[in-house]
Amino acid sequence: MKKLRVSLLKEILLLLSDKVGLLLMFAMPLLLVFIITIVQDSAFKLVNEHKIQMLIVNKDKGKLGDTLIAKFVQSGNFEVEIDNAINKTAIKRETLKRDKQISILIPKDFSKRVDQNAEKISSLMLTEFGVLDSTEMLGNVSVSKNNKLDFYFDPILQENFRLSILSGVNTILMGMENRRMLQQLFADMGYDGIPIKIQKELSNQNVSINSIPASIGGSEMVPNSSQHNVPAWSLFAMFFMVISLGGNVVRERLSGSFIRLQTIPKAFLLTIWSKVIVFLTVALTQLAVLVCVGIFVFPHIGLPQLTIPTNILALIVISVLSAYAAISYSLLIGVYAKTQEQAGGFGAISIIIFAAIGGIWVPSFIMPEYMQNIGLISPLHWCIEGYYTLFLKNGTWNELTGTLIYLILFILVCQLFTFIKLKKQNYI
Repeated sequence: MKKLRVSLLKEILLLLSDKVGLLLMFAMPLLLVFIITIVQDSAFKLVNEHKIQMLIVNKDKGKLGDTLIAKFVQSGNFEVEIDNAINKTAIKRETLKRDKQISILIPKDFSKRVDQNAEKISSLMLTEFGVLDSTEMLGNVSVSKNNKLDFYFDPILQENFRLSILSGVNTILMGMENRRMLQQLFADMGYDGIPIKIQKELSNQNVSINSIPASIGGSEMVPNSSQHNVPAWSLFAMFFMVISLGGNVVRERLSGSFIRLQTIPKAFLLTIWSKVIVFLTVALTQLAVLVCVGIFVFPHIGLPQLTIPTNILALIVISVLSAYAAISYSLLIGVYAKTQEQAGGFGAISIIIFAAIGGIWVPSFIMPEYMQNIGLISPLHWCIEGYYTLFLKNGTWNELTGTLIYLILFILVCQLFTFIKLKKQNYI
């Protein structure tokens, strides 16, 4: 035990002397968690809470152009500015000049075309009911043309956000056109307008959507940017210890420390286990710091609070295995690398690749199928799957089986190849 304590103290002092390594292991993940969470939370609020800046140029000669503008205002999703003096050639420039996210040009025949389409649909329905015959329909209905609005957008808008805005605009348009069609239908049947009772029923028929997160366990854990980012970037930080630990192993090997340790019984194994214990403690401390930041600091700076899973034991097991997997991979890199530059360069690049294909940066489900299959080789994929199962899905041990099996196999494979290399070099 005395030799182990001495060895542990040596490793701690060695770690503390590595200022750059400590900075990478603690300052970098804290910075990443803050920046990425703030950015994603701001994007979420932009879509769900902030009003979209809209410029409308209404050239319509009828009344429906004004009706459409009123619908946009009533929706509460748009901050509308109206300027009918802008011509078609200037609207692109004005969209950017006035810092508008979107602009809409309502053409001069907008009302006319909506009315023509309403008349056509109304006549078709009445013909189907037998109220009109086909000859009457052809005689009374003018040929309708496709109606369209010109939609201009700031090129900075990402595709998914632009499509989300378009979906909202289309919903408002469809509601207005459907109401106009009903008005025309009742007018063709001899009514002055839509009966009041039917209008009331129509206004009460809006379907409300109750958004409920799916959960394997009983409780509902509402996902937010903190639940996604704290686990993801904690894992990224864990595996980035390859720069410090891998370089540490290479440095000691090249300096002859490993050879001197061979002359002392059990000293080499004690050194390896001391490194494992020290860096396991560092990795779990990283995680504890980031979790505490998510719980206690985030709410004070306007970010959603991190919610801890109910299965604490599973969280501890996944965290220890993830940290041990990172340590095993770092030792593997340190043993095979010929220089510290090789260990740092290859280790850092490989972790970035593992993070990219493993779903840390971009969710795996949006990748092509072949990339999802390639991502299965990434240890970070299985680590983040384990955390997501706990933090987002409130999963049980059964759902963690795949993660546990893969991480244990990954650790064993890394240690096996590390043992083979050390044995080949007569260090053990």
